[in-house]
Amino acid sequence: MSGRYMEKRVDIVVLKDEKDIAGIGVKFVMSNYSQNSNNYFENMLGETANIRAGKKKYFQVLLLPERLPYYDEKGKITKWETITSNNMGKYIALSKDDIEMYLHTPIKTLLFVIKLPACDEGRINTSIKYKKYYLGMGSLVAQVSNNTSGDFGEAIVLNNYEGFVEKVVHYIKSI
Repeated sequence: MSGRYMEKRVDIVVLKDEKDIAGIGVKFVMSNYSQNSNNYFENMLGETANIRAGKKKYFQVLLLPERLPYYDEKGKITKWETITSNNMGKYIALSKDDIEMYLHTPIKTLLFVIKLPACDEGRINTSIKYKKYYLGMGSLVAQVSNNTSGDFGEAIVLNNYEGFVEKVVHYIKSI
C-alpha cells in the first residue's frame, strides 16, 4: 500500500476501482512478548500513521497466545510468559483514542488472545522443539482466552473475530 512517507507491505489490501483504499495488518506474536511488547506496539502505531496519513483506512489484527515461550539468543526457552490483563494497559489506552484526531490509531484493532493446546513445558525447551511440536499437530485448534479482559473503548475489539469482521466490512462499505 502507498503511505504518506513510504510504501508498506500489508497482509490484506482492499481495492476499489483498482486503487488501494484500505488495509489490514496482521501480527501473530509467538515468543518473547515482554521483551518486545513495546516494539510491537510502536511499530503498529508507526505503520498505521504512515498509511492513514496517506489518506487510506487501516485496521490491525494482533494475535497473542496467552502463554508463550521466552527464548535466549541461542533459541533456548528460559521461561514461559503468561499474558495478563496487566499487559493490556497500552491497548486499553489506544482503544479510547479518537480515531479521527489520532492517525496513529488503527480504525479498528482485533486483539485476539488465544489459548494454544498445552505442551509439555519441561520437554519443550528450545525454539526448534516448540515449532516442531505445533507443526506436528497437523491442524491446530486454538481457543479464545478467558483470562484477559479490560475496559476497552471503541477502537479495539477483544476476542471477537466475527464482531471485528462485521465492523470492518461495514466501515469499508461506507468508503
